[in-house]
Amino acid sequence: MARRPRHVLALLPAAALALTALAGCATSTNSGGGTTDGGIKLVKEGKLVTCTHLSYKPFQYTDGDKTVGFDVDLVDLIAKDLGVQQEIFDTQFETITSGASFNANQCDLAAAGMTIKEERKQAIDFSDPYFEASQALLVKKDSPIKSLADLKGKKIGVQQDTTGEIYANDNKAANGYEVIQFEDLPLMETAVRTGAVDAAINDNGVLLDYVKEFPDTAVSAEFDTNEQYGIGIKKGNTALAAKVNEVLKKAKESGEYDKIYEKWFGKKPEKK
Repeated sequence: MARRPRHVLALLPAAALALTALAGCATSTNSGGGTTDGGIKLVKEGKLVTCTHLSYKPFQYTDGDKTVGFDVDLVDLIAKDLGVQQEIFDTQFETITSGASFNANQCDLAAAGMTIKEERKQAIDFSDPYFEASQALLVKKDSPIKSLADLKGKKIGVQQDTTGEIYANDNKAANGYEVIQFEDLPLMETAVRTGAVDAAINDNGVLLDYVKEFPDTAVSAEFDTNEQYGIGIKKGNTALAAKVNEVLKKAKESGEYDKIYEKWFGKKPEKK
């Protein structure tokens, strides 16, 4: 994925940026820690705290008083295996990819529709890949824009600190458009519907989900960027990384992964 605006965040009290959810319900992290029966150290007793950046539907988003989504369900499997409950910690995306959230003991792992990238591996470790993604172009339903080339002289929206932003900037000179940054996914998507931008680019999974809810928009193009999502883990936390990989492997072999995938995407994952 791909995800940060400072001009919005600066207006919010620090406490508002640290909203969490116990298996989806809002709480807050605190000092202390715990150890599972298997000897894995956790930042909170009886909890597996997951850093994420809301909202990134259908991977993680707020539904009533709960945080739900594909990533949430997958991490619930890990928490269950460890004999604890998952707790969500909502934070800025760059604090996850930079490793700052882990270094501050805010979370044990991060599930945020996050693409595995070599630059990010310098700051955090990743699980084995669990989801394949590519970039896609969101436009108004009847828009003539079918490619980046059609955006010459126009505006394209991106979510800051995402692979979509990287892709848009890498292709800006060749296609002559202006890149407009947004703090989060909903702001970017709304900008397309209101006409603030002519198109927007982000991961195909979230945009294909968005057009189902808002049929006045469409995904007019997809770009084969061969991205894979991974669960982020604090650098050097090999015990937790091994457990995460073990649970993901077991879920795929048992068919549990396919059930969760179908629940959120309406179909089973393609087999390769």
